[in-house]
Amino acid sequence: MLPDKDGPNGGGGVQNGPGTEDPSVTLFREYLRLKTVHPEPDYDAAVRFLERIAEELALPMKKVEEHWKHDPFAAVKDEHGNIYGRGSQDMKCVTIQYIEAIRRLKAAGKRFSRTIHLTFFPDEEVGGHKGMETFVKHPEFQKLNIGFALDEGLANPTNAYTVFYGERNPWWITVRCPGSPGHGSRFVENTAAEKLRRVINSFLEFREKEKHRLNTNECFTLGDVTTVNMTMVKGGVAYNVIPAEMDVSFDLRIPPTVNLQEFEVKIKAWCKEAGEDVTYDFAQKHMDQNFTSTEESDPWWHAFSSTCKAMNVTLKKEIFPAATDSRFIREEGLPAIGFSPMNLTPILLHDHNEYLNEQVFLRGIQVYERLVPALASVPPLSGEE
Repeated sequence: MLPDKDGPNGGGGVQNGPGTEDPSVTLFREYLRLKTVHPEPDYDAAVRFLERIAEELALPMKKVEEHWKHDPFAAVKDEHGNIYGRGSQDMKCVTIQYIEAIRRLKAAGKRFSRTIHLTFFPDEEVGGHKGMETFVKHPEFQKLNIGFALDEGLANPTNAYTVFYGERNPWWITVRCPGSPGHGSRFVENTAAEKLRRVINSFLEFREKEKHRLNTNECFTLGDVTTVNMTMVKGGVAYNVIPAEMDVSFDLRIPPTVNLQEFEVKIKAWCKEAGEDVTYDFAQKHMDQNFTSTEESDPWWHAFSSTCKAMNVTLKKEIFPAATDSRFIREEGLPAIGFSPMNLTPILLHDHNEYLNEQVFLRGIQVYERLVPALASVPPLSGEE
């Protein structure tokens, strides 16, 4: 029989003596306690464990790691002043730039006609549904009496700063293709896979057309076209069993220039053409197409753009290609600009070796030090309390 209780040292089974355990067993049990299972493995703890053993045994140890030059959470600064770390571009940089700009303005005794609020939310990367989407409906948000909002942008490899006045709508869609099941040795008619192939072809053919539009129009940026990417395929239980259903999922990002109702009609047509009983449903379907005015007659944009012009800052206006918390603010009818003051910087958010140069970072604080007072000094507008 196997023991079901630990011995004197927390271990069951044979002991070497009263209160003792073989050191090899102790080491084995220590290693087992490290949580290295997915989806949240603690690999760092395992590496530290092995490094310790290597040191004890005077063994050379070499870690071979791909992609990241440095630990993504070590904030290493190299000889060029590049600071490497996850969040260096998205979005810990802007958080500290906001804070430092406010620190300097307070130290200078500055006061403004409008109140400045700093808000920080933890879940923008997973949709913002428990953060900003919920907060804009909360009484506390209403009490803030917001007039204008700044949110995140992207780096720009040129000398210009990119500014985003709108966003594409994310649609996450799953198409379900039922079909006739059967044995894998037969030519079964009307299979789920045949319908699935037609669905995939329709979506990806449209993808190629949009990609061609982007590549042949010099005025277009990614935010001006619809991206379509197949992200998941599900179905089947065995090699020799024809499944009764197969599903395929797509991530679509649709610019505000597209008629969303007409686009869904197109999706319905693709499903109908694929075969009988093909249906779809949405995991996410944003329909708001509000965007923030960038006309010089708009008081907010004028305050923003004129301040940048006074600093000799070149602005490049775009539709944001992905999705940020700004969309929830715009859905409330409020103007919002996406802006991260990072020029001369490759776009590396979510990428390996994400970094921001310290001089670009410090310059960004100075930019906010000028922008925040300008925006906080916009006179009361019609309809504001």
